[in-house]
Amino acid sequence: MKKVFDPKRADWDSILERPVQNFEEVEKVVAQVFREVKANGDASVKKYSEMFDGFIPEDFQVSSEEIASAEAKVSPELKAAIQLAKQNITTFHTAQKTEKVSVETMAGIECWQEKRPIQKVGLYIPGGTAPLFSTILMLAVPAQIAGCKEIILCTPPGKEAEVNPVILYTAKLCGIDKIFKVGGIQAIAAMTFGTETIEKVYKIFGPGNQYVTVAKQLATKFNVAIDMPAGPSELLVVADDTADAAFVASDLLSQAEHGADSQVILVSLSKSLIEEVEAEIQRQLNDLPRKDIATQAIEHSRLIYMSSKEDALELINEYAPEHFIVCTANSDFFVEGIKNAGSVFIGNYTPESAGDYASGTNHTLPTNGYAKQYSGVNLDSFMKSITFQKISAEGIQKIGPSIELMAEAEGLQAHKNAVTLRLNKLKGSGNE
Repeated sequence: MKKVFDPKRADWDSILERPVQNFEEVEKVVAQVFREVKANGDASVKKYSEMFDGFIPEDFQVSSEEIASAEAKVSPELKAAIQLAKQNITTFHTAQKTEKVSVETMAGIECWQEKRPIQKVGLYIPGGTAPLFSTILMLAVPAQIAGCKEIILCTPPGKEAEVNPVILYTAKLCGIDKIFKVGGIQAIAAMTFGTETIEKVYKIFGPGNQYVTVAKQLATKFNVAIDMPAGPSELLVVADDTADAAFVASDLLSQAEHGADSQVILVSLSKSLIEEVEAEIQRQLNDLPRKDIATQAIEHSRLIYMSSKEDALELINEYAPEHFIVCTANSDFFVEGIKNAGSVFIGNYTPESAGDYASGTNHTLPTNGYAKQYSGVNLDSFMKSITFQKISAEGIQKIGPSIELMAEAEGLQAHKNAVTLRLNKLKGSGNE
């Protein structure tokens, strides 16, 4: 990891630069797949499943028998762990429900806001070398709480054209029975346009590689919403001498093992801690099964010493990390001062892994600096806010003249007429 000491503000952009990604070639491939899936449906999904994943499925949809048999393949211990996580995630997201907001803005004018679930949502769950069954909990649980009517799940199968049994078990536990053996660009395209087998959805959720990321962004051009722009996973830790170097190193490596394009950063108020963490990373790295992946991620990660906590906080807000761990004596300074972060973890005994799996918060978070503009997935991600208004005869008489003046000033005569006709009728009926 590159070490930097008290960098000048002019150098912050280059120091905090994410791993460079060239999407130009990726976009060409994604656009081609989208065109073909839109035109040919299942036939093109099969074509690209064979091309990218090495198989042609006889049937995209996972059968009820496959779902049922998956349960026996998951250990009782893992089932209990998944159930505990589901319970905590359910508790936290249920608490996010809000009541109808209603107000009388003036006599005779009532305005209110109510939330309605998005009717059809699609969940994309990566398979590959790390089948992210935990992401099913993070997406399906709030979708169910929100009341989404249709929830479908796409996930790439393994080489034997079988979906990982833990993914099937978790999906069933969350009440999802429409599961499709489709991954990558073709899965996003299928959920965007709909095919003979896979339903079109209104919003797509879930992480993925650079091809899936670009595919989700392209989906927005076809009237489909997405949870957020998402890229490689990232973590920033701020720590001082009160932090445990071994803990900090383990947290950094927990994100580095996600992918070669992941990025981890330590911002430290202690030079000695930087040295200790660097040594710990090397010790722990050697024991990781995903050592090669983590090593590549470490190559474009940073160890940054900042002598000023104020400058450290400003630098962190500029980076806007997906995950932000605070391990300092005065944690309140950073907790209260953070403006841009996906999710915050406080203290030596709050590993980022807790949020990834079981504490209850959601792990689907904005990356690549998008924490400046976006929230992580939450209950509202699966809902829409609809406003209502009801105006009485008294109300239109009070507000009408103002509307008429404003409409006329904008040159919108029909807008004015819609009010004038009502006011004239009230005058004619003597209800002034």
